[in-house]
Amino acid sequence: MNIAITALLLLFTLIPIVECTDIDVVAKFGAVADGQTDLSLPLMNAWKEACASPEPVNIVIPEGTYLLSEATLNGPCQAPISLQLQGTLMAPEDPTVFKEPTWVSISYVDSLTMFGGGVFDGQGATAWGQNDCSKNKNCVKLPINIRFHNVKNSLIQDITTKDSKQFHVNVLGCSNITFQSFTVSAPEESLNTDGIHIGRSDGVYILDSKIETGDDCVSLGDGSNNVKVQGVTCGPGHGISIGSLGKYKNEEPISGVFVTQCTLANTMNGVRIKTWPASQPGSATDIHFEDITMDNVGNPILVDQEYCPWNQCDLSVPSRVQLSKLSFKNIRGTSKTQIAVKLICSSGLPCDEVELADIDLTYNGPEGPAISQCSNVHPALSGVQNPAACSSQPTGEAAP
Repeated sequence: MNIAITALLLLFTLIPIVECTDIDVVAKFGAVADGQTDLSLPLMNAWKEACASPEPVNIVIPEGTYLLSEATLNGPCQAPISLQLQGTLMAPEDPTVFKEPTWVSISYVDSLTMFGGGVFDGQGATAWGQNDCSKNKNCVKLPINIRFHNVKNSLIQDITTKDSKQFHVNVLGCSNITFQSFTVSAPEESLNTDGIHIGRSDGVYILDSKIETGDDCVSLGDGSNNVKVQGVTCGPGHGISIGSLGKYKNEEPISGVFVTQCTLANTMNGVRIKTWPASQPGSATDIHFEDITMDNVGNPILVDQEYCPWNQCDLSVPSRVQLSKLSFKNIRGTSKTQIAVKLICSSGLPCDEVELADIDLTYNGPEGPAISQCSNVHPALSGVQNPAACSSQPTGEAAP
């Protein structure tokens, strides 16, 4: 797996840039960078021309601020296509103007490159107070800044998404897509604004990126396979999460997740796997967290198979999501909760093949030093174990 990922990343750096024709949305299609004139039609016209070209084309959005009401950029295209965003795109502030929960969507495109140092500004501050989807099943879905749907063999580099009204990026049905030097920027109080959410995709790479948001920095839904998160700085936010899993029928397995060389600072959680109790059947396997620095992080290491926000579940029935081949290695730093390591697995399907190696997490709160809790799991241990692994059990349980 690691060899394959390394080879893939080398391709992005070693393949010479294909020469292509530039289409400037200002010079050719009359776009105006005044923050008031809608860019949607000039951008759509540029996309249609570029997508129909038998030769590679680069769409250029020059520096400046552009209002963009929405954009639906669909393929398949005849040749590789790139979008050089140098300016700032601003979404309408009012979420009610959106007919669908999407601002910019890119679908069915092979060999897309997006670059240029530009910004997608969702102007979400007015919408965050309207986001009650965690408690209201009939809530109105707010628009996501950028959706990538069935996009493959693509690179998103040196781009910022800011203040989305909901998720910043949603990756669905994609393969071999890389986010490099990517930035997510939103305040801690922005509700339900996951940085990059991945689902039913194979080969997603998030590299050397900075994510500050009000929810998970990176979240993986069902069907996420061969995912690598490396060199990411996360915080504020809710951490890097697998799940939640098991809530819906016919969820696809998760396999091959590697989170390495990341730093989490002032986040609600660290690295986390969460599944619902009384769940639908499912599985997540071959998941590895390694070389992670925690700086004042709540729940630095968390497996929670009793995930039940707002009491929307039956805790008396165990989760039916099988977790296996999990490893947590060389994770160090400071916890802002006394329980620094918490492995709460399903009583119906205990976690299998779990490894804790070289864990060094400290807590300086009034309750005393950091502790570690385990339930329905027998982890293999090696190296430093601070706190002592599984040294404090949930109420009513004996140590494994």
